[in-house]
Amino acid sequence: VQLQASGGGSVQSGDSLRLSCAASGFTFSDYHMGWFRQAPGLDRAFVALISRSDGTKYSGDSVKGRFTISRDNLKNTVYLDMNNLNPEDTAVYYCASARQDFNLWSGQPEFWGQGTQVTVSS
Repeated sequence: VQLQASGGGSVQSGDSLRLSCAASGFTFSDYHMGWFRQAPGLDRAFVALISRSDGTKYSGDSVKGRFTISRDNLKNTVYLDMNNLNPEDTAVYYCASARQDFNLWSGQPEFWGQGTQVTVSS
């Protein structure tokens, strides 16, 4: 099983980035997918989730209206479009997968990706 995250980088406040997470080694369409982030000195935090079935999306309060999660089941890839970035969004971003959505809600997915760094400067 592999979750390969990419797309991170260093940007300015107000900029946008698109993160991608390519999955392999499991049946992607059977899994709910999520993004988490961990800022320096803080615990890993939930960012967004997209369901395996109907593509229902959920996002954390701090990113609502700015970040959008999506998935392409043909490409086995989940995306996180991040707009209007600010320095508080600086973190390592991780993708994750689980067959039960409560495992993502609880921060205990079955699989974690390796993380991609996003740095936002003012």
